[in-house]
Amino acid sequence: MIEVRNLVSHYGRRKILHEVGLSVAPGEIRVIMGGSGSGKTTLLRHLLGLNRATSGEVRVLGRDLATLDEAGMDALRRQIGVSFQGGALFNSMTVGENVAMPLREHASLDESTLRVMVRLKLEVVNMAGFEHLMPAQLSGGMTKRAALARAIALDPKLLFFDEPSAGLDPVVAVELDELILKLRDALRMTIVVVTHVLESAVKIADRITVLDAGKVIADGPVAEIRDHPNEQVQDLFLRRPRQVEVDADEYLRRLTEDSPR
Repeated sequence: MIEVRNLVSHYGRRKILHEVGLSVAPGEIRVIMGGSGSGKTTLLRHLLGLNRATSGEVRVLGRDLATLDEAGMDALRRQIGVSFQGGALFNSMTVGENVAMPLREHASLDESTLRVMVRLKLEVVNMAGFEHLMPAQLSGGMTKRAALARAIALDPKLLFFDEPSAGLDPVVAVELDELILKLRDALRMTIVVVTHVLESAVKIADRITVLDAGKVIADGPVAEIRDHPNEQVQDLFLRRPRQVEVDADEYLRRLTEDSPR
Protein backbone atom coordinates (compact mmCIF):
# COMPACT_ATOMS: atom_id res chain seq x y z
CA MET A 1 0.00 0.00 0.00
CA ILE A 2 2.89 2.36 0.80
CA GLU A 3 6.56 2.07 -0.12
CA VAL A 4 9.06 4.78 0.85
CA ARG A 5 12.69 4.38 -0.18
CA ASN A 6 15.63 6.60 0.80
CA LEU A 7 13.41 9.67 1.19
CA VAL A 8 15.32 12.92 1.68
CA SER A 9 13.51 16.18 2.30
CA HIS A 10 14.62 19.77 2.88
CA TYR A 11 13.00 22.98 4.05
CA GLY A 12 15.31 25.53 2.48
CA ARG A 13 18.83 24.46 3.39
CA ARG A 14 17.71 22.46 6.39
CA LYS A 15 17.55 18.70 5.92
CA ILE A 16 14.40 17.34 7.59
CA LEU A 17 14.22 13.69 6.50
CA HIS A 18 17.36 11.57 6.15
CA GLU A 19 17.06 8.55 3.81
CA VAL A 20 13.74 7.45 5.37
CA GLY A 21 12.40 4.01 4.44
CA LEU A 22 8.93 2.66 5.18
CA SER A 23 6.68 -0.14 3.91
CA VAL A 24 3.00 -0.56 4.85
CA ALA A 25 1.12 -3.79 4.04
CA PRO A 26 -2.59 -4.04 3.13
CA GLY A 27 -4.93 -4.16 6.12
CA GLU A 28 -2.26 -2.92 8.51
CA ILE A 29 -2.49 -0.17 11.12
CA ARG A 30 0.88 1.59 11.03
CA VAL A 31 1.67 4.14 13.72
CA ILE A 32 4.36 6.75 13.08
CA MET A 33 5.76 8.14 16.33
CA GLY A 34 8.39 10.61 17.38
CA GLY A 35 8.97 13.64 19.52
CA SER A 36 8.35 17.21 18.47
CA GLY A 37 10.51 18.06 15.45
CA SER A 38 11.24 14.42 14.63
CA GLY A 39 9.87 14.75 11.08
CA LYS A 40 6.68 12.72 11.40
CA THR A 41 4.40 15.48 10.08
CA THR A 42 6.77 16.14 7.17
CA LEU A 43 6.71 12.43 6.34
CA LEU A 44 2.90 12.50 6.39
CA ARG A 45 2.90 15.44 3.97
CA HIS A 46 5.09 13.44 1.58
CA LEU A 47 2.76 10.45 1.80
CA LEU A 48 -0.14 12.74 0.86
CA GLY A 49 1.80 14.23 -2.06
CA LEU A 50 1.84 17.69 -0.49
CA ASN A 51 5.65 17.94 -0.31
CA ARG A 52 8.12 17.20 -3.10
CA ALA A 53 11.10 15.03 -2.17
CA THR A 54 14.67 16.20 -2.60
CA SER A 55 15.51 12.62 -3.51
CA GLY A 56 14.18 9.12 -2.95
CA GLU A 57 10.90 7.47 -3.87
CA VAL A 58 7.38 7.53 -2.43
CA ARG A 59 4.88 5.03 -3.83
CA VAL A 60 1.26 5.02 -2.65
CA LEU A 61 -1.20 2.38 -3.88
CA GLY A 62 1.43 1.35 -6.40
CA ARG A 63 1.89 4.82 -7.90
CA ASP A 64 5.15 6.77 -7.80
CA LEU A 65 4.03 10.21 -6.58
CA ALA A 66 6.89 11.96 -8.37
CA THR A 67 5.55 10.82 -11.76
CA LEU A 68 1.91 11.87 -11.28
CA ASP A 69 0.50 14.99 -12.90
CA GLU A 70 -2.32 16.97 -11.27
CA ALA A 71 -5.05 14.76 -12.75
CA GLY A 72 -3.23 11.60 -11.67
CA MET A 73 -2.78 12.95 -8.16
CA ASP A 74 -6.46 13.85 -7.92
CA ALA A 75 -7.43 10.34 -9.03
CA LEU A 76 -5.14 8.82 -6.41
CA ARG A 77 -6.47 11.04 -3.63
CA ARG A 78 -10.02 9.80 -4.30
CA GLN A 79 -8.81 6.46 -2.93
CA ILE A 80 -7.33 8.10 0.18
CA GLY A 81 -9.06 9.51 3.26
CA VAL A 82 -7.46 12.01 5.65
CA SER A 83 -8.60 12.98 9.12
CA PHE A 84 -6.71 16.11 10.13
CA GLN A 85 -5.59 16.94 13.66
CA GLY A 86 -8.09 19.75 14.23
CA GLY A 87 -10.88 18.11 12.24
CA ALA A 88 -10.74 20.78 9.49
CA LEU A 89 -14.53 20.85 9.17
CA PHE A 90 -16.04 23.72 7.19
CA ASN A 91 -17.61 25.95 9.84
CA SER A 92 -20.27 27.29 7.49
CA MET A 93 -21.61 23.77 6.74
CA THR A 94 -23.55 21.38 8.91
CA VAL A 95 -22.04 18.05 9.89
CA GLY A 96 -24.09 16.34 7.21
CA GLU A 97 -23.00 18.84 4.55
CA ASN A 98 -19.37 18.31 5.52
CA VAL A 99 -19.69 14.55 5.14
CA ALA A 100 -21.59 14.94 1.87
CA MET A 101 -19.00 17.22 0.27
CA PRO A 102 -16.65 14.46 -1.08
CA LEU A 103 -19.67 12.58 -2.40
CA ARG A 104 -20.98 15.68 -4.19
CA GLU A 105 -17.54 16.32 -5.68
CA HIS A 106 -16.66 12.83 -6.83
CA ALA A 107 -19.83 10.70 -7.04
CA SER A 108 -22.94 11.08 -9.16
CA LEU A 109 -25.69 10.43 -6.62
CA ASP A 110 -29.25 11.67 -6.40
CA GLU A 111 -30.20 13.58 -3.26
CA SER A 112 -32.05 10.72 -1.58
CA THR A 113 -29.10 8.35 -2.05
CA LEU A 114 -26.72 11.06 -0.87
CA ARG A 115 -28.69 11.50 2.37
CA VAL A 116 -28.62 7.74 3.00
CA MET A 117 -24.85 7.61 2.40
CA VAL A 118 -24.24 10.51 4.80
CA ARG A 119 -26.32 8.85 7.52
CA LEU A 120 -24.53 5.56 6.92
CA LYS A 121 -21.09 7.14 7.39
CA LEU A 122 -22.26 8.94 10.53
CA GLU A 123 -23.63 5.64 11.88
CA VAL A 124 -20.20 4.06 11.41
CA VAL A 125 -18.57 6.70 13.65
CA ASN A 126 -21.41 6.74 16.23
CA MET A 127 -22.70 10.16 15.12
CA ALA A 128 -26.20 9.17 13.96
CA GLY A 129 -28.72 11.99 14.33
CA PHE A 130 -26.14 14.78 14.50
CA GLU A 131 -26.08 15.69 10.80
CA HIS A 132 -27.96 18.97 11.36
CA LEU A 133 -25.51 20.38 13.93
CA MET A 134 -22.89 22.98 13.06
CA PRO A 135 -19.22 22.32 13.86
CA ALA A 136 -19.28 25.02 16.58
CA GLN A 137 -21.89 22.93 18.43
CA LEU A 138 -19.68 19.84 18.62
CA SER A 139 -17.38 18.66 21.39
CA GLY A 140 -13.77 17.82 20.59
CA GLY A 141 -14.50 14.12 20.31
CA MET A 142 -17.56 14.69 18.14
CA THR A 143 -15.53 16.93 15.83
CA LYS A 144 -12.94 14.17 15.39
CA ARG A 145 -15.64 11.61 14.60
CA ALA A 146 -17.43 13.92 12.15
CA ALA A 147 -14.12 14.55 10.37
CA LEU A 148 -13.58 10.78 10.25
CA ALA A 149 -17.02 10.27 8.69
CA ARG A 150 -16.06 12.72 5.96
CA ALA A 151 -12.69 10.99 5.49
CA ILE A 152 -14.38 7.62 4.82
CA ALA A 153 -17.20 9.03 2.67
CA LEU A 154 -15.72 7.59 -0.54
CA ASP A 155 -14.73 4.24 1.03
CA PRO A 156 -10.99 4.85 0.69
CA LYS A 157 -8.47 2.04 0.50
CA LEU A 158 -6.03 4.01 2.63
CA LEU A 159 -6.83 6.21 5.62
CA PHE A 160 -4.52 8.72 7.31
CA PHE A 161 -4.96 10.11 10.82
CA ASP A 162 -2.98 13.07 12.11
CA GLU A 163 -2.87 13.05 15.94
CA PRO A 164 -6.36 11.55 16.43
CA SER A 165 -6.20 11.67 20.25
CA ALA A 166 -4.72 15.16 20.58
CA GLY A 167 -6.74 17.39 22.91
CA LEU A 168 -9.20 14.67 23.95
CA ASP A 169 -9.91 13.46 27.47
CA PRO A 170 -8.75 9.87 28.19
CA VAL A 171 -12.19 8.25 27.87
CA VAL A 172 -12.95 9.88 24.51
CA ALA A 173 -9.43 9.04 23.29
CA VAL A 174 -9.98 5.35 24.11
CA GLU A 175 -13.32 5.43 22.27
CA LEU A 176 -11.59 6.86 19.21
CA ASP A 177 -8.94 4.13 19.38
CA GLU A 178 -11.70 1.51 19.40
CA LEU A 179 -13.29 3.21 16.40
CA ILE A 180 -10.01 3.04 14.45
CA LEU A 181 -9.79 -0.70 15.13
CA LYS A 182 -13.42 -1.12 14.11
CA LEU A 183 -12.78 0.63 10.79
CA ARG A 184 -9.84 -1.59 10.01
CA ASP A 185 -11.74 -4.78 10.83
CA ALA A 186 -15.15 -3.88 9.37
CA LEU A 187 -14.09 -1.94 6.27
CA ARG A 188 -10.72 -3.64 5.68
CA MET A 189 -8.90 -0.36 5.42
CA THR A 190 -5.17 0.19 5.65
CA ILE A 191 -4.59 2.92 8.23
CA VAL A 192 -1.61 5.15 8.96
CA VAL A 193 -1.69 7.09 12.24
CA VAL A 194 0.72 9.87 13.18
CA THR A 195 0.70 10.36 16.93
CA HIS A 196 2.79 11.14 19.98
CA VAL A 197 0.28 9.49 22.38
CA LEU A 198 1.98 6.32 23.59
CA GLU A 199 -1.10 4.63 25.05
CA SER A 200 -3.01 5.02 21.80
CA ALA A 201 -0.08 3.82 19.68
CA VAL A 202 0.37 0.64 21.72
CA LYS A 203 -3.35 -0.13 21.64
CA ILE A 204 -4.02 0.21 17.90
CA ALA A 205 -0.75 -0.46 16.08
CA ASP A 206 0.22 -3.57 14.18
CA ARG A 207 3.63 -2.00 13.59
CA ILE A 208 5.28 1.18 14.85
CA THR A 209 7.81 3.36 13.05
CA VAL A 210 9.78 5.69 15.32
CA LEU A 211 11.43 8.82 13.93
CA ASP A 212 14.11 10.90 15.62
CA ALA A 213 15.77 13.93 14.02
CA GLY A 214 14.38 12.90 10.64
CA LYS A 215 15.70 9.34 10.73
CA VAL A 216 13.94 6.00 11.27
CA ILE A 217 15.46 4.66 14.47
CA ALA A 218 13.06 1.75 14.99
CA ASP A 219 10.45 -0.12 12.96
CA GLY A 220 8.58 -3.27 13.90
CA PRO A 221 5.74 -4.88 15.88
CA VAL A 222 4.68 -3.25 19.15
CA ALA A 223 6.38 -5.82 21.39
CA GLU A 224 9.64 -5.44 19.49
CA ILE A 225 9.56 -1.65 19.70
CA ARG A 226 8.70 -1.72 23.40
CA ASP A 227 11.90 -3.68 24.09
CA HIS A 228 14.04 -1.89 21.51
CA PRO A 229 17.60 -1.18 22.77
CA ASN A 230 17.79 2.30 21.20
CA GLU A 231 18.01 4.93 23.95
CA GLN A 232 15.78 7.44 22.12
CA VAL A 233 13.07 4.80 21.69
CA GLN A 234 13.21 3.98 25.39
CA ASP A 235 13.04 7.69 26.23
CA LEU A 236 9.81 7.82 24.25
CA PHE A 237 8.28 4.72 25.85
CA LEU A 238 9.41 5.51 29.40
CA ARG A 239 8.67 9.24 29.04
CA ARG A 240 12.18 10.16 30.13
CA PRO A 241 13.44 13.71 29.53
CA ARG A 242 16.25 13.79 26.99
CA GLN A 243 19.65 15.12 27.94
CA VAL A 244 20.66 17.61 25.27
CA GLU A 245 24.38 18.26 24.92
CA VAL A 246 25.27 21.66 23.45
CA ASP A 247 28.29 22.03 21.20
CA ALA A 248 29.53 25.55 21.95
CA ASP A 249 31.14 26.04 18.53
CA GLU A 250 28.06 24.83 16.66
CA TYR A 251 25.80 27.00 18.84
CA LEU A 252 27.91 30.08 18.07
CA ARG A 253 27.89 29.27 14.36
CA ARG A 254 24.08 29.08 14.30
CA LEU A 255 23.82 32.45 16.03
CA THR A 256 26.24 34.26 13.72
CA GLU A 257 25.69 32.69 10.28
CA ASP A 258 23.67 34.60 7.69
CA SER A 259 20.07 33.47 7.20
CA PRO A 260 19.30 31.78 3.84
CA ARG A 261 17.87 34.18 1.30
